[in-house]
Amino acid sequence: MNSEQPPKSEAQKKRDFKVAASAGSIALVTLGLSFAAVPFYTWFCKTTGYGGTTQVAVSAPVDQIDRTFEIRFDSNTSPGLPWKFHPEQSSIIVHGGEVATVNYVIENQSDEPTAGMAVYNVAPDGAGSYFDKIVCFCFTEQKLEPREQIIVPVTFFVDPDIAKDRNMNSVTSIALSYTFYPSTKPRKPLASVEDTSVPKL
Repeated sequence: MNSEQPPKSEAQKKRDFKVAASAGSIALVTLGLSFAAVPFYTWFCKTTGYGGTTQVAVSAPVDQIDRTFEIRFDSNTSPGLPWKFHPEQSSIIVHGGEVATVNYVIENQSDEPTAGMAVYNVAPDGAGSYFDKIVCFCFTEQKLEPREQIIVPVTFFVDPDIAKDRNMNSVTSIALSYTFYPSTKPRKPLASVEDTSVPKL
């Protein structure tokens, strides 16, 4: 039996080319959307507070409200980062619109210079859109010399507009959680780097 296929006509060749071109275009569009999804997701989280993303403020609100919130502080370090990391106090009570500062203590327990970056989360869901930070150590890479201990602040307030959101009516407690991970950025000698323990406004 002859297994050879008959030669393709010009029309068939054109159809095959169109199918291949369409498939290639779809692949390129999909690839482009995958890259665009990251900044879009970041913008979405910052706008809505989804996933515990907080807001960034440059100044305090003008007004305060009578409603109070217990702000609880959580601290974690990932494996591979030899740090002791904890807040100076486990929780505080604040009014909506009241600016508060809480200090965290970071100690490098190793005999080597180390560096880390913090990621954060706010719970419950949706509260992040009303939790505004003015100063936060999570905005910069933290660098510690061997056995060095530093104190870093976070200054924040709960947006008074939370009282206008019916979905937040039952919220009386907000948890702010940080986790430090080893920094993957290129390192400079610590002695020659400006101290960035406290972010400048």
